[in-house]
Amino acid sequence: MSATAYRIERDSLGEIHVPEHALYGAQTQRAVQNFPISGLRLPRAFLWALGMIKGAAATVNGELGVLDPELATAIEQAAREVEHGLHDAHFPVDVYQTGSGTSTNMNANEVIASLASRRIHGAVHPNDHVNLGQSSNDVIPTAIYLSAYQGVVVELIPALERLRAAIDGKAEATRDVLKTGRTHLMDALPIRMSQELSGWSKQIQDSGDRLKSTLPRLAELALGGTAVGTGLNTHAEFGPRVAAVLGQRTGHPFTVSRNYFASLSSPDAAVELSGQLKAAAVAVTKIANDLRWMNSGPYSGLAEIRLPALQPGSSIMPGKVNPVIPEASLMVCARVIGNDTSIALAGQSGNFQLNAMLPLIGFCLLESTFLLTRSCRLLADLAITPFGVNEQSLRARVERNPILATALNAAVGYERSSEIVKRALAENRTIQDVAAELTDLNREELSRLLDPERMTG
Repeated sequence: MSATAYRIERDSLGEIHVPEHALYGAQTQRAVQNFPISGLRLPRAFLWALGMIKGAAATVNGELGVLDPELATAIEQAAREVEHGLHDAHFPVDVYQTGSGTSTNMNANEVIASLASRRIHGAVHPNDHVNLGQSSNDVIPTAIYLSAYQGVVVELIPALERLRAAIDGKAEATRDVLKTGRTHLMDALPIRMSQELSGWSKQIQDSGDRLKSTLPRLAELALGGTAVGTGLNTHAEFGPRVAAVLGQRTGHPFTVSRNYFASLSSPDAAVELSGQLKAAAVAVTKIANDLRWMNSGPYSGLAEIRLPALQPGSSIMPGKVNPVIPEASLMVCARVIGNDTSIALAGQSGNFQLNAMLPLIGFCLLESTFLLTRSCRLLADLAITPFGVNEQSLRARVERNPILATALNAAVGYERSSEIVKRALAENRTIQDVAAELTDLNREELSRLLDPERMTG
C-alpha cells in the first residue's frame, strides 16, 4: 500500500501512521498493532452501550456547564451514530488487549471526536472533551453492565418466555398421552407426556426468575468513580445524572454504584449473572438431551416423538435425519458453561482498585446472552412446537411395562411384586396375566390397580 494511504497522528508516545480514512487515531492504531491476537472484537451490544454512555456523558457535562454547549451537542450526536452502529468498522481493537479496556474506550473517544469535529468544523479532543469526567476504569465496567442488562431484559428473558410458552403449549396438547417414565435410563412408572414437559417448563421459568433476581445489582453503574473510585476530575453530580439519563433512554432503573471502589475492582454482578446464564444453559441442556433421546430411532431407539426433518443428516447415509436443533443448543450450552469459567477466573483478577480482565468479561458475558437467546428461540420454534408424538407405540409400551407391578405393593407386598416382575420378564408376558396366577386378586381388581392412567395421579 502506498504511503498516501496513511496519515500521521501523534500522541504522548510520538508519531504513528494511521489509515487515511480511519475515524480513530493514534491510541487505537497502537492497540491494533500491539494486539493482533484473536481477530475477535467486542460485540455490537457493547459498542451500543459505549455510544450511549458517551452521548449521555456529553449531555450531562453540557447541562453541568463543564462542556461548551456546541461541543456537547456535537459529541452527543456523534455518539448516537456509534450507538446505532453506523461506524462499527472503525472499532478494530482485539478483545485481548489491555485489561482495563482502555484501548476500546480510547477507540470510542477518538471515533466520536473525529465525527464531532466534522460537525463543528473545529477541534474536538478525545480525552478533554469526549472522555470528560470519565476514565476507562469506570466506562468499561459501566458498558459491560449496561449492555448485559439490555441483553437480558430485552432479548434473553423474552426468548426464555417464548420457549416456556412453546413447552406449555405442547404439554396442553399431550395431556392424554401416556408414556413410560425413566430413571437411570431404565423403565420406571408411567407418566403423562404433559407432566414430563411441565418439568421443562418449570426449569425455564426458574431460569428467568434467577436472571431477574440479579438485575438490581447489574443496574448499579460504576460511572463517576473515574480512575480509582474517588471520583477525581469529575463533577459530583456527573455519575448520578448520567445514570438517570441512561435510565430515561433505555427504560431501565439504572443508578450509580453504592461503592465505586467495589465496582471498579470487582465486577461481581457480572460474575453472578454469568452463573445464572450457566444455570439456564444447564436447564436447556436437560431439555435438549431429552428431546434427542425421545426422538432417537426410528427403529433402534426410543422413537417417542418425531422432530421435524430440517436437513439431510448424513453425507453418506441416504435418508438419515438428525436432531440438529437440540444438538446446536447443546453446543451453545457448552460454550456458555465454558464462558462462565472464563468469567469466574477473570472476575477474581481484581488487584487493589482495578480488575484487569474487563474486556474478556464483557465479551464472554454478551456472547453467552446472545447465544442463549438465539438458541431458545430456535428450540421453541423448530423443535418443541412442531414435534409429533408416536402415541400408539407409547401406549403399547406402557401397557407392557413390568414396573407397573409397583402398584401392587400395597396389596401383595414388595417381595411378591418383585417375583411377578421377574416372571413377566422371563416369560415375556404381561404383569396382569402373571399377577392373576400368583395372587388372589381378581381380574377386575388387577385392572384397576394396574391402570396406567391411575398411576399418573
